[in-house]
Amino acid sequence: MNIALIGHGPIARSVAAHLAQDIQITLSHVIARPGRQDAARAALGVPAVSSVAALPDGIDLVVDCAGHPGLRAHGMAVLRRGIDLLTVSNGALADADFALELEDAAKAGNAQLRLLPGAIGAVDALAAASIGGLDSVVYTGRKPLAGWAGSAAEDALDLAALTEAATHFEGTAREAALRYPKNANVAATIALAGIGMDETQVRLIADPTITANRHEIEAIGAFGRFTFAIEGASLPDNPASSALTAMSVVRALRDRVARISV
Repeated sequence: MNIALIGHGPIARSVAAHLAQDIQITLSHVIARPGRQDAARAALGVPAVSSVAALPDGIDLVVDCAGHPGLRAHGMAVLRRGIDLLTVSNGALADADFALELEDAAKAGNAQLRLLPGAIGAVDALAAASIGGLDSVVYTGRKPLAGWAGSAAEDALDLAALTEAATHFEGTAREAALRYPKNANVAATIALAGIGMDETQVRLIADPTITANRHEIEAIGAFGRFTFAIEGASLPDNPASSALTAMSVVRALRDRVARISV
């Protein structure tokens, strides 16, 4: 399987490193912003282009690792070209108009957009539970201070002065994903798998006493009730991104070529 990545940041580099010895999956190209092709080529060691149109024939799958801007810039073109697309930029679909545009592009190209679980687990159980009906889903995201740097958390809190955990956002998953485009993809993933963007409740916390990103889900419905929590290490060169996000991309790619998958 020949694949192309959108982006050459920490997540893309981690994915490329995991795939380096995989004989069934070949990283063929990377799509970068105009003017950044040389940097992308140096980071991933493959040819770099600045548009989907410049990709050669024979690309089987494209993976978006570039965040909301990357998905917005290239997602529709990938789908319209008839190439399936994987993304971890799930929060971008909080924009209902953009979500519809992606769906229309997928229909036009007879392609599929798959939203990956990224940094969170139990998404399969939540999606199954939604079949029977969910009464409530609550997500709590807790990160160390560095994980909120450069986000809207800085408008609500003096992060540098915090000595104990403090909540800086409470609201819906849609509000969280739109306000925190680099930090709330997990909230959007849970919402899309479960009860919806406007029904999923979200609480975001800055905590100076922890070193890992902690994600918690509590769901109640016809299936019963479950709680799930995970503490994920961040990528070494990006405290806002979970290492598990890159691993989820690799897992999804290997599932595409496996004869038996779980």
